Amino acid sequence: MKKAILSIAILGGIFFSVNVSAQTETSGREKVYRATHTKVTELKHTKLKVNFDYQKEQMNGEEWLTASPYFYPTNELTLDAKGMLVHEVALDNNGKRSPLKYEYKNDVLKINLDKTYQKNQDYTVYIKYTSRPNEVKQQGSMAINDAKGLYFINAQGKDPDMPTQIWAQGETESSSAWFPTIDKPNQKSTQEIYMTVPDKYVTLSNGIMKDSQKESNGLRTDHWVMDKRHSTYLFFMGVGEYAIVKDKWKNTPVDYYIEKEYEPYAKQIYGNTPEMIEFFSKKMGYDYPWAKYAQISGRDYVSGAMENTTATLHGSDILQKPGQLIDENKWEDTIAHELFHHWFGDLVTAESWSNLTVNESFANYSEYLWNEYKYGKDQADYHQLEDVDRYIHNPSDFKKNLVRFNYESREDVFDLVTYQKGGGILHMLRNYLGDDAFFAGMNDYLKTNEYQNAEAHQLRLSFEKVSGKDLNWFFNQWYFGSGNPKLNYSSTFEPVKKQVTVTINQTQEQPFEFPLAIDVYDNGKPKRYNVWVNAEAKNTFNFDVSKTPDLININADGVLVAEITDTKTPEQYLMQFTNSKEFKNRYAALNGIKDQVGKNPTATKLLAAGIKDPYFRVRIKALELMDLSNPEQMKALGTEVEKIASNDPKTLTQAAAINALAKTKDKKYLPIFEKGVNAVSNAVRGNSLAAIATIDPTKIGSLADKIDLNGASENLLTQMLPIVVKNKVTSQMANIAPIVAFYPFVKFQNPELGKSAEDGFNWIMTSDNLKATESITKMLSRAKGQMGDNAQAKMMISQMLKDGLNKKMDLLKQNPQKASSINPQIDAINKAIEDFK
Repeated sequence: MKKAILSIAILGGIFFSVNVSAQTETSGREKVYRATHTKVTELKHTKLKVNFDYQKEQMNGEEWLTASPYFYPTNELTLDAKGMLVHEVALDNNGKRSPLKYEYKNDVLKINLDKTYQKNQDYTVYIKYTSRPNEVKQQGSMAINDAKGLYFINAQGKDPDMPTQIWAQGETESSSAWFPTIDKPNQKSTQEIYMTVPDKYVTLSNGIMKDSQKESNGLRTDHWVMDKRHSTYLFFMGVGEYAIVKDKWKNTPVDYYIEKEYEPYAKQIYGNTPEMIEFFSKKMGYDYPWAKYAQISGRDYVSGAMENTTATLHGSDILQKPGQLIDENKWEDTIAHELFHHWFGDLVTAESWSNLTVNESFANYSEYLWNEYKYGKDQADYHQLEDVDRYIHNPSDFKKNLVRFNYESREDVFDLVTYQKGGGILHMLRNYLGDDAFFAGMNDYLKTNEYQNAEAHQLRLSFEKVSGKDLNWFFNQWYFGSGNPKLNYSSTFEPVKKQVTVTINQTQEQPFEFPLAIDVYDNGKPKRYNVWVNAEAKNTFNFDVSKTPDLININADGVLVAEITDTKTPEQYLMQFTNSKEFKNRYAALNGIKDQVGKNPTATKLLAAGIKDPYFRVRIKALELMDLSNPEQMKALGTEVEKIASNDPKTLTQAAAINALAKTKDKKYLPIFEKGVNAVSNAVRGNSLAAIATIDPTKIGSLADKIDLNGASENLLTQMLPIVVKNKVTSQMANIAPIVAFYPFVKFQNPELGKSAEDGFNWIMTSDNLKATESITKMLSRAKGQMGDNAQAKMMISQMLKDGLNKKMDLLKQNPQKASSINPQIDAINKAIEDFK
């Protein structure tokens, strides 16, 4: 699973500065040991026949479940079955049914079998039932904001702007909301599903469609078969009006189920998938193990994306058009992430949620591997820097073990530790073992545990088996321990010995041991030393030098997951930038001079080097730091920035350069901005519009419709919000919801943006615009799960909604003839208020 992350400033500090994740973590509570589920029964095969009641949002189901005792003899079968009506339970013996006694309460179905069965003695139970997902009581979480298992989207077709869809979401334990099963990750089963749907819809499930038969009344039944065992939370159904764009890897079908509006762009969005399959297959020495690979998107999805075996479900944010795709396919990392799960997660599955790292940390790291292969090491390092920094800057995660058995909710482990820190840990392990041993260890783990379950210890054993190294020290620290090194350092030069003594201090409570790369700069040039830091508060190392080093740079390869405190001069940062091949060193140098820009001429030299860097993210960072209204910077940088604004090969860099030029408020750049308004790139268009708004606001009214802000990036939304609100660009009203829905919190971080967001919220609440109002309430619904138990944040949102409700009520009083459109908006706000009580 790839979590949905609400961005903008929504999670970047604001109310989460009080650490929402701490609210769902178990620190300070009585510890509960979360043992792996005890296997009493072994599932063998799950056969379903289902059809859908769109009006009631229910599913009628028949199930034939084949199982046997796992080890000990038993005469009972216990299944999870959430929110259902159970109509019939029987033993099925080659089609002959014999009624069985059962008890169904508290979402558990206990069935008395006809006799005591022994290990490997199979039986088949038939269950007729009705799935009622809206009756499911379990709640969502920060990672997965709803947990009713089966979702009917616009089932009655009342919303003309929303397609009608059905899709399932099993992780963590929600498959039992649409079929009775043992809803634990250590249960695996083959499956087949007969899905009866209106003939205008297509279906998708796990495995291969074996047959499709037309029925009466405009219906059709599709028969899907999955002949390899996989965990029950990975079972999937999808139904809707989709185009199917076909691709392939070798002889394996690769299909993209896409809303018809986006069909022309399917290959731009998904088209790297076959190359990803080939790359991952070769990298791990283990070919993609399933019969097909399909990807589909779902509206109002409850998280980011989900790796259902052979049938990945993405949130609708994957749907992008050329204006977005030319800038960056923002979903490509997620496409790689979910595909990689088909080895780590689907083929070999975590035996318990405590061991989720063997699924999600690997999927997170696959994003690094794909970026490194396809776009180069700088891109991979940038991606990981962003990831690890998010973990580092969330203090509540410092005390969480990667493998943890004392969580309050199983969904608590879907967090920055399991994903972002876990990916960083795998990168350290790769660096320690070397590529050959690391990927051979992954191969051994997959082959040893294929179609089974595993835990972190089995991962360690595979890496030890291949490398011959003992790795208990590594796993005890990074998997079964918490935190990370917090380092500072000092140095002393001894002129007689011609040596520098470097002292590495660990300031965290529990010292770590680790390899560390240190660059020592002698006469302006670095020499790399790889040392071993012991698990002690202070470690000392001596290096030969000709004089006092110009610069000492620790963690020079950027591999160690650590917090490092250092103080360097702009001159040292310039030296570090100029002499470092590693992206992280160059990026850190730019970050290091941000307080010196405009004050120190060397900082300007560093910016000049930055905008000529071969990697576009470095160029963007330098452009963001500069202020061309400063004459010194304008003289040194202006001509180059003007070239970048027009000619940089990356549209995102062009956009950053346009933004830098706009700060001058110089009308001579208007031709560049006016040209940019007609670019394909959303980023170039958005920044050009913002620039024109700064220099010549009278032109904005006729231009603000020229950009599609639906699904726009955080930077673009931030740029465009004040323009949209000030100029009342109604066509963009619904698209500004990701910021305006959280205006009380945005104001804490950025008062100016927050004021525009508040004005935007009030504008929507005083307007008759159902789509914009529902965009806000849906956005808040998504955020609710990420707030945990933060009562203050919920109270602030509740008050904001009540203020909005009063405005809508006033609007209705003034316009009673519009009751049919305003009342649904009032209902949506009332429901949101109820959710936040």
